[in-house]
Amino acid sequence: MTTARHLATIDELRARPSGGPGGAPGFHLAELATSEDFWDDDGSRRALAEDQYEAERDGLAALLTARWGPPTELDLWPVLERSLAGESLPEPWSTLCAHTPELRLWRDDGRWIGLGISQWDKELPLRLLAVVTAVDPPQAQVDPPQA
Repeated sequence: MTTARHLATIDELRARPSGGPGGAPGFHLAELATSEDFWDDDGSRRALAEDQYEAERDGLAALLTARWGPPTELDLWPVLERSLAGESLPEPWSTLCAHTPELRLWRDDGRWIGLGISQWDKELPLRLLAVVTAVDPPQAQVDPPQA
């Protein structure tokens, strides 16, 4: 999929209403790209795929930064630890922290737009994800944009 298509998908997510079921804050999540799995891999294909997905994320992030300024970085590992310790976290953060180690986040028009690379386990596919949500991220874990 092309960068132009990724941007169009993000814009489609942003155009959707932000409310969830029963009027609760909602979110929209899209897989922008999905790799093959890595069951029979010695690590070399996975390393190449990781580099490719990081490059795709970084290229897309540069375009989103031109729109909305520098992103904030959200480290989701501490969020996962909080979740595993029994803390109830709102969606999409509760689910994302289980398979996406970090997100780049922009704030626009009252919503967060995020990009991340997801992988449920080392043998499973990588996924370039976009999320649009009105739900604020766990605040203690958001690092300010770097100038």
